Amino acid sequence: MLRTIAVNTWVWTSPLTDETLPALAVMARDLGYTALELPLEGVGDWDPSRARRVLDDLGMGAILVGAMGPGRSLVSQAGDVAATQDYLRTCVDAAEVLGSKIVAGPFYSPTGVTWRMDAATRAAVIAELRENLAPVASYAQSAGVTLAVEPLNRYETSILNTVEQAVEALAPLFDEGVGLALDTYHLNIEEKSPPDAIRHGGSAVAHVQVCGSDRGAVGDDHTDWPAIMQALDDIGYDGMLGLESFTGENATIAVAASVWRPLAPSQDELAARSIRALRALGTVREGNHQ
Repeated sequence: MLRTIAVNTWVWTSPLTDETLPALAVMARDLGYTALELPLEGVGDWDPSRARRVLDDLGMGAILVGAMGPGRSLVSQAGDVAATQDYLRTCVDAAEVLGSKIVAGPFYSPTGVTWRMDAATRAAVIAELRENLAPVASYAQSAGVTLAVEPLNRYETSILNTVEQAVEALAPLFDEGVGLALDTYHLNIEEKSPPDAIRHGGSAVAHVQVCGSDRGAVGDDHTDWPAIMQALDDIGYDGMLGLESFTGENATIAVAASVWRPLAPSQDELAARSIRALRALGTVREGNHQ
């Protein structure tokens, strides 16, 4: 099954701005990508209308990615729920302007915040998450947007680590504006079988991010990429594949993603190697279909 291949601007910079977007978009287009993942770290960092014009001029599509920085949480123990709901509504508004049908991210607590929970505490946290996500999901659904919620590895969150946990927690909202965002990096850490985990997500999988098992380039790693693509075929996933990696040159993003060493000779090389590997798998659709 052919899929549009996107690249996240976090590969090169953080935060994304109106000033940095045009050159990054051209670079990505020239490497062979036909869409961008655009992180909205801070409200006002970049203008969605301007971004839409830049991408339209290049014939590129877009996926909006939310960033769960300090204080952003739909669980009151970890942040300001009302402010986070407002932020996610802003993400939905931006996605609607961009023409993105997806807003993807770990929309439950700040990345890197962890704490221990017994069974009763976990059940209460999941119930609170569903309650606080529901009105934002309804807002997204009314805009034709899906909130794709991403499980993260155990070092980045203690709430949703596996696809099974995410399905159990979010299934009541799957027909109400919520889906799953799966990232091969986190699947590699947490799942006994990443392909089986993808199959367990099934029709709820709304977005997929890819990178090497070391957060580097696709194909430079031990991931069984043919098996991953077969699993995506098995669930009928025809959405984008978004390359998500990070630069260690930005202090904030390097700490958040634990990027302590170069993941490729250069960030350009990381992106180039990844698109070559994905093309070799026969997965690339030309054009900006979403």
